[in-house]
Amino acid sequence: MSVAGGLHLAWERIRRVKGEALQIFTCNQRRWKAPPLGEEAAARFREARSRAGDMPVAAHDSYLINLASPSGEGARRSLEAFVEELERASRLSIPLVVMHPGAHLGQGARAGLRRFTANLDEALSRADARDVRVLLEATAGQGTSLGASFEEIAFILESSRHENRLGVCLDTCHVFAAGYDLRTPEALGETLDRFHRLIGLERIGLFHLNDSKTPLGSRRDRHEHIGRGRIGLEAFRHLLRDPRFRHLPMVLETPKGKDLEEDRRSLRLLRSLERVEDFT
Repeated sequence: MSVAGGLHLAWERIRRVKGEALQIFTCNQRRWKAPPLGEEAAARFREARSRAGDMPVAAHDSYLINLASPSGEGARRSLEAFVEELERASRLSIPLVVMHPGAHLGQGARAGLRRFTANLDEALSRADARDVRVLLEATAGQGTSLGASFEEIAFILESSRHENRLGVCLDTCHVFAAGYDLRTPEALGETLDRFHRLIGLERIGLFHLNDSKTPLGSRRDRHEHIGRGRIGLEAFRHLLRDPRFRHLPMVLETPKGKDLEEDRRSLRLLRSLERVEDFT
């Protein structure tokens, strides 16, 4: 949800669409320097959250952050920005921060994964945010982006000194574009079985539910409204009916207008897919 006009207004917007889980950017996601988070703004956000009951909430970090950058200056700015992201989340009582594993920028995946993990560990050590958990978002693999394979995510988790503070965010569009099929119950089952063998389903802390404008294995990150893309409704029907994920928050990252009608339609559709007597 947008935070235009104030962070606390995201809660009003999620209420308007009858959402049950919220994700926000805590600052402009396309700028390096965020204005200081004032106590009044933080207090208004926490107060609005308290009125929302126990609704799950996550923050997504800035798109500029690349902890895998081979550039000394790029890595330094990214590290400082991510420390700030963690501390802002902590002040807002947001327990989850979603981040992409960065891009190696031509230096090779192995080197990029090592740099990312080292810088992530440094950020977690430096940030005054022990109450915040980081979710590594599976990516589509566009360009030199890391995290498109379950093996790469597993490498980060296994290599980090702060493994207990890390989890995974599964984005359906990204996973599909990376080459993991979701379209039939059999394909979805095989993909989830592979994820469990390499990482563990218990590591998933959040889902992004997005259809894909591009085909399986395209390596292009192009979100589409549920049921209008290449994934199709069957994948979402079976994912939502899987009892293993009933307790997990799921959010939309699909296109939307100011009136939020697209979100209302998508949520109605997803809830219609979820309704079932027994899951088979």
